[in-house]
Amino acid sequence: MNKATRQAYGEVLVELGRERPEIVVLDADLSASTKTNMFAKEFPDRFFNMGVAEQDMIGTAAGLALTGKIPFASTFAVFATGRAWDQIRQTVCYSHTNVKIVASHGGITVGPDGASHQALEDIALMRALPNMTVIVPADAIETKAVIRTIVDHKGPVYVRLGRAKVPTVMPDDYKFSIGRAFVFHMGSDVNIIATGIMVEIAKRAIEILSADGLDVGLINMSTIKPLDEEVLLTAARSAKAIVTAEEHSVIGGLGSAVCEFLSERHPVPIRRMGIQDSFGCSGPAEELLRFHGLTVESMVETVKGMIKS
Repeated sequence: MNKATRQAYGEVLVELGRERPEIVVLDADLSASTKTNMFAKEFPDRFFNMGVAEQDMIGTAAGLALTGKIPFASTFAVFATGRAWDQIRQTVCYSHTNVKIVASHGGITVGPDGASHQALEDIALMRALPNMTVIVPADAIETKAVIRTIVDHKGPVYVRLGRAKVPTVMPDDYKFSIGRAFVFHMGSDVNIIATGIMVEIAKRAIEILSADGLDVGLINMSTIKPLDEEVLLTAARSAKAIVTAEEHSVIGGLGSAVCEFLSERHPVPIRRMGIQDSFGCSGPAEELLRFHGLTVESMVETVKGMIKS
């Protein structure tokens, strides 16, 4: 079943709200889109619509955290990480406050809203901040597991969610742990390290590559900070090359994180699939993925190119 990760977020917030009275939710006038309106309907006294004032939302969330609450602050990813970056740095990360920033509408699959609403650098912005944990779930199952886990994690967390409905890729009994990747298969030719929607695209690409006799592995690196270094080393040692795949700029995101780590610990040929240092544009999500080369066909071509080289 296809479900948007933002929808799963709204559902699990309500579930957690019934279990944990210390949870409060803040939104920057986009609750119908981020799906925090589900929490607002059931727990109106624990929901705060801060209006179009993202900086104020983050500062208020930090204050609530200092009183013992567990605040979830939500808006679109481009606004959460861009407009409120200074407040996240100073009042959340530097102060190590227990704020959970869960942003929706990350990446180019925002679609027709265009470049102004397509966050392609949010992971880079959050990853650079000390004390910040950065997570990108692959589907609705993983989203719910992530949100349930970060409630008990002490410290700042950034979770990136999407707008579009996505297929289920993770098993029903999946258990999420911060800093632990999920290995679908470890390959001997190439290992694909993917995050977010690219995990499902990679799974379909591997079906084609397997039919051509290639042993291609797939690792869901949903926690981008901290990386699962043990799994990364195994992936680099077991295969001839690595391909990273993300719905984010190739600068500063998953691909950069993998390259930085492996260049020091176990250098191997790496190709980064993602947005190639450009802004997005307006159009249907599927067309934008094709335009930026984030398709099954592009991944098959990339993997085969790595093997040939």
